[in-house]
Amino acid sequence: MNPFKQKTPIQIRFKDIDRLGHVNNANHVTYFELARVDYFNALSGDDIKIDWDNEGVILAKIEMEYKQPILLDDKVFAYTWVSKIGSKSFDMSCSIVRVVNGVEVEAAKGLAIIVCFNYRTNQSIPIPETWKAKMIS
Repeated sequence: MNPFKQKTPIQIRFKDIDRLGHVNNANHVTYFELARVDYFNALSGDDIKIDWDNEGVILAKIEMEYKQPILLDDKVFAYTWVSKIGSKSFDMSCSIVRVVNGVEVEAAKGLAIIVCFNYRTNQSIPIPETWKAKMIS
């Protein structure tokens, strides 16, 4: 599988910094969320329209592994991609990187289980085939 991968710049805000001088761990999940939204915006494009009022996705589970601190002045990006596709859910992976001496170094990695969902019927639904095709392209 050669997944569609999205690169999202992350703005570190002063409020993200904790007493130890690095980004507090709770913010990494927010960065992953920003990256997931960016991923879906890029995924939808001209050929795929997502009707977020009726059908979309819900977050079922999230995990984050911290590898090294992120500092206020760091240049940070989040890469997101779909790492596993089921019938009604998929795994979305994330790598949060900081640029150190011109090289991207992984600061954290995450995994989210996303379920396709009909908001009106309050039930899970199959992943649209158009999504699957784009996710693996």
